[in-house]
Amino acid sequence: MKNRFLIAILGFGLVAGSLGVSASRAQTPLAEGQKDYNAGRFTRVVDAMTAAAAKDPNDASLQFLLGQSFYQLGEFPRAITSLERAVQLAPKESEIHDWLGKSYGRKAETSIFLSAMSWARKTHKEFEVAVQLNPMNFEAQRDLIRYEMNAPSLVSGGDDKALKHIEDLEKIDSMQGQLARGEFLTTKKDLVKADALYAKLLESNTDRIGVYFEIGDYYRDRPNPEKMSDAVAAAERVDPNDRRLKYYRGVALVLNKKNPNEAELLLKSYLATVPNTSDLPPHASAREWLGKLYESQGQFSESTEQYRRSLALDPHNKSVEEALKRVESR
Repeated sequence: MKNRFLIAILGFGLVAGSLGVSASRAQTPLAEGQKDYNAGRFTRVVDAMTAAAAKDPNDASLQFLLGQSFYQLGEFPRAITSLERAVQLAPKESEIHDWLGKSYGRKAETSIFLSAMSWARKTHKEFEVAVQLNPMNFEAQRDLIRYEMNAPSLVSGGDDKALKHIEDLEKIDSMQGQLARGEFLTTKKDLVKADALYAKLLESNTDRIGVYFEIGDYYRDRPNPEKMSDAVAAAERVDPNDRRLKYYRGVALVLNKKNPNEAELLLKSYLATVPNTSDLPPHASAREWLGKLYESQGQFSESTEQYRRSLALDPHNKSVEEALKRVESR
């Protein structure tokens, strides 16, 4: 995924009031749709928002939530249609531009060369606009940086641009800037500097739980079982009830080769209770780690099933393809 124009990561749920929604509308279909969205019931949201938008076609909030839901369902052309309409209705809303950029990026990933370049340029433009409208929209900041460090200069990418925006972000929010720099170093395979940076972040004693999850992702992929466990423990101290912890605790146990029964229960519980959305660890990854767990125990039939289900969710994961071939040959 790191070689694509856009890596879809943290989602942004629409909050009633963020687009000027008044308190008197708090019990409208929009509020109910937001609840369904947060629970991962995206098809239900699409049905409800489509009906609501037919009655009020000039409500940007409805179009925004509709576009987000199409995005989560993988229906990117329909997401683009809804989000472009939302931008027309609320052109100064940073979050909408960012989501439109995400959708353009996913369209670029699945298009042929010349068309992909056009979509990619649109992606970059929307991320730039989102940041210009609200520099405190850190998700948009990270999306812009991520795009530039992965895309070629032909479509407005490039390391120099990414580093300039990282420096700008560090001036606004040091920790967000450092996380972006760590991702840049990792992508460029400068792992000595990346190790030092993430070790420093791990010792920061921040109360931002997302920071520890991002650190956990780094040590998961490094891999460094001890450091990942430290990151998970730090996240638990911030909020022991965060629903992402099931995934991270399960992965850490697999990585540390400890308590396989607990690891299995955690990962299965995550899959059963947490929706598969762009702002949470993907189900494809949870199934991959279940596959790793079963493979380590010699349960090759169970491992094969999990790897296949992971690939069904993320067909472009080369490491899972290789793992599936490995266990199928047993």
